[in-house]
Amino acid sequence: MSSIPDKNPEDMVAKFTNYVMLDGKKSLAKQIMQETFKEIEAKGQKNPKGIFFKALENIMPRIEVRPKRVWGSIFQVPSEVKPTRQLFLAAKWIIASARSKKGAKFSKFLASELIEAANESGNAFKKKLDVYKMAEANKAFARFANR
Repeated sequence: MSSIPDKNPEDMVAKFTNYVMLDGKKSLAKQIMQETFKEIEAKGQKNPKGIFFKALENIMPRIEVRPKRVWGSIFQVPSEVKPTRQLFLAAKWIIASARSKKGAKFSKFLASELIEAANESGNAFKKKLDVYKMAEANKAFARFANR
């Protein structure tokens, strides 16, 4: 948990709950998070919050590409990601991956996506690898980062 921006784990769960929330319905988002933790336990994991933090740690990107305009051309320049943005991107990718699945309760899909992310697999982890591949492919443009 060294690169996770918030020191208090409860703050991280609250922040993630806010990302899950739709249309200002916080009580529903809290209920979804409780069901998600129960679902993780039901799937044989002893420590659901540990799985949650491990999943976030595995999905947080350390580097991303950002568009930079240089002399009329736009280059995709690799740059480091600030810790708060790391948390936002990880949460966004995990939630988007869980929301893309249809057929059952969202909490079940969120639980399975968190377990997959903790095991370094799943759609959210694939998204992180795609971001890293993009940064690797454009590392020649890193010289434009400070212009």
